[in-house]
Amino acid sequence: MNGYRFYFYSHEPNEPPHVHVDKAGATLKAWLDPVELANASGFRPREINAILALVAEHRAALLEAWHEYFG
Repeated sequence: MNGYRFYFYSHEPNEPPHVHVDKAGATLKAWLDPVELANASGFRPREINAILALVAEHRAALLEAWHEYFG
């Protein structure tokens, strides 16, 4: 999606729902409920805001995927 890779780590089922996002060596973790930045490295503030907007836009699908995977 827009060159970003969105993914979950399988060893994090005890954390609240969140998604990891990577692009060109930069990384970000965003909570899904509510959508908030957990941490980021390598992204500029404007890009962080754009990523969080994408996460918010696709929040329902990301939460569904989280719950399908982690139960």
